Amino acid sequence: MSSPSRRAGPPADKGAGLLDYLAAFAQYPLPTHAISRLVHALTRSRVRWLKDMLIRRFIAHFGVDMNEAQHSEPSAYPDFNSFFTRALKSGCRPLASGRGELICPVDGTVSQVGHIESDSLLQAKGHYYSLQTLLGGSRELADTFANGEFATLYLSPRDYHRIHMPLEGRLRQMVHVPGRLFSVNPRTTRAVPRLFARNERVVTVFDTAAGPIALVLVGAINVASIETIWHGEVTPPAGRSVRTWRYEDAAAPLVLERGQEMGRFNMGSTVIVLFAPGAAAWDRAIHPGAPVRMGQRLGRQRD
Repeated sequence: MSSPSRRAGPPADKGAGLLDYLAAFAQYPLPTHAISRLVHALTRSRVRWLKDMLIRRFIAHFGVDMNEAQHSEPSAYPDFNSFFTRALKSGCRPLASGRGELICPVDGTVSQVGHIESDSLLQAKGHYYSLQTLLGGSRELADTFANGEFATLYLSPRDYHRIHMPLEGRLRQMVHVPGRLFSVNPRTTRAVPRLFARNERVVTVFDTAAGPIALVLVGAINVASIETIWHGEVTPPAGRSVRTWRYEDAAAPLVLERGQEMGRFNMGSTVIVLFAPGAAAWDRAIHPGAPVRMGQRLGRQRD
């Protein structure tokens, strides 16, 4: 399947340059959690003139395509966050329908995709990070996905910010890992070591026909909230210790259909999709820098 006609970000495997390092280093001293809590409050303001101004300026600055939105008028949204997490028109993202096809969970750009080398994932040229650290320190979870496959998908501010299931899955576990809130744009990704294993994140694990999969929702500066459909807001509060919820023995197991919404970012960020060894093969169109849309073919289940 050919890539959709969308504006692509710079390839994530380009080596970091001086401007990348300068932009990244400027973030280290920032009170990113305090800034994000302020953004959390501002984006939920229902002062009409303020939220309408914010929405209109955001649309103009980032070139948001409101023709795809269920509600195209800025005045239809009660606050900025409702606009940012807007629903799309019915049928706007058809799901790839081939047998065993894995669908892309988000709109965005491929940052990296490939094989998990034991406990190591590629972040960008010259930068790797630990699978176990990404998953909150769990050796059990890391062993599940070691030597498997991963895809890192970056959501820019202009993108649709709901996250969907690549295939049908039964919820097994959720882990909230506190951390930093660096930006996750391509420039910072190239310059900040172990970025995705340092930022705050929510790890969700599902049992599927392709074996266990994980969707890791990585927070960033101004991402003042990450939520799932079964829990609501997971963060804030950020907290200081890893929190884990287990659902294997739930009286009413939660099964989400292929393409069903599972969560959303209140402001933009990154999703990392993990498959166990031998479970998935990525489509040739899925490569660093490629634009993607929710519902397109991401790859296929291996037989």
